[in-house]
Amino acid sequence: MNLSNLKQLFINNGCKKIYAKNLAPNDNSKNQVYFGGSFEILNILPISEIVTEEAGDWNKERFKAQINFAWLDNEGVIYPAPKAQLILYPKYPEVRFSGFLARCLNPPSVLMTQRLAGRLLFFSVAQNGRILGYVAAPDSEIANEFNKTEHKSEHGVFFVIELPKSINNRIVLLQELKRIYDLGWITSKRLDASGKLLPCRSPNCGGYTLEAELGVTPNGYSEPDFMGWEVKQFGVANFNSTNSKAITLMTPEPTDGLYKTEGTEYFVRTYGYEDKLGRPDRLNFGGVHKVGEKHHLTNLTMHLIGFDTESGKIRNSNGRIALLDDQENETASWSFTSMLKHWNRKHNQACYVPSLSRKNEEREYRYGNEIILGTGTDFPLFLSQMANGNIYYDPGIKLENISTKPKLKKRSQFRIKSGFLPNLYKQNEIVNITD
Repeated sequence: MNLSNLKQLFINNGCKKIYAKNLAPNDNSKNQVYFGGSFEILNILPISEIVTEEAGDWNKERFKAQINFAWLDNEGVIYPAPKAQLILYPKYPEVRFSGFLARCLNPPSVLMTQRLAGRLLFFSVAQNGRILGYVAAPDSEIANEFNKTEHKSEHGVFFVIELPKSINNRIVLLQELKRIYDLGWITSKRLDASGKLLPCRSPNCGGYTLEAELGVTPNGYSEPDFMGWEVKQFGVANFNSTNSKAITLMTPEPTDGLYKTEGTEYFVRTYGYEDKLGRPDRLNFGGVHKVGEKHHLTNLTMHLIGFDTESGKIRNSNGRIALLDDQENETASWSFTSMLKHWNRKHNQACYVPSLSRKNEEREYRYGNEIILGTGTDFPLFLSQMANGNIYYDPGIKLENISTKPKLKKRSQFRIKSGFLPNLYKQNEIVNITD
């Protein structure tokens, strides 16, 4: 194996980047492999599930994230490692890689069980979502080549090798948004799951129309929308004032609380309120819910359970965002594990596009030329913005025909004002796509 052959193996599997780490003596199967001092590695690696492992002592709390990992041998044969996982320690925080030898038919045990400095671990994400890994000895040809390679970029504790044939996704995204900007006013539309173009007649079709132009079809996966970028539009009154508009970041349903155990209808009947426009036989549950503030209509207060606002760290692997009533009943909650999985993977590269709307015979949208780009995020940044009130829960849940045939509409959403977006990302920029 040499570096060129390894690159070709990754390319053949649809990989776009290789990540490499110089392994320390402590990076082995017994002590686990250190993957960084934050949860940022989840921006790179697709995970199938996150579970909590409570220990009673917050110093020992941890999450376990399952990954689809396999080793490559020198001939390019793929050997799955079904027990591979990431261990996330919120105390520090830090992430370690473990279970990578167990039940693998041909694991690199000789290199990964010993304490040996200078080994090189390479991995990349294949087109099918599987993570492929390869490890090289300190005195190998591939290690010598790699150590002499210049102009390697870095991502946390990893060096990054860009593979040939990979497209500059940022340039393609901006080119597409420039094309859409040049179209001017666009009739409201949406794509269904099969890619069929349909009219969109509700007042909130700005996102659907933009996605339709980009060819993004609805799906239930927590993956970015367009070529690795999460694309979100937000409505403005004019393109010269874009700093104070509410943007929906996520729309996850609660994972626990009375909302789940007793059902959404019970939740709305118990904590909802009569429609403020006087529409009869209807209950609503909505309004801005911020951490530590009791809402005047629902009488519920948002709490962050298991998050230390001073240090900005998760202190409890069973932590959650929770709505509590006056009797401290947990009416609805979102586990950190469910939110973390969605946030890091989907929001590592995010693009925010302002839009105008108008209604003539049909609703139309026009998209702005100044685009907000944010890259590099971590879930504690999200929680910190919740703690200070910049991110808030703003649902739009309604129960109609409550006395006859109840009809329920669910919409849970976490939102932020556009001016606070830079607090969520390590790199921020405003790009004028017409320059």
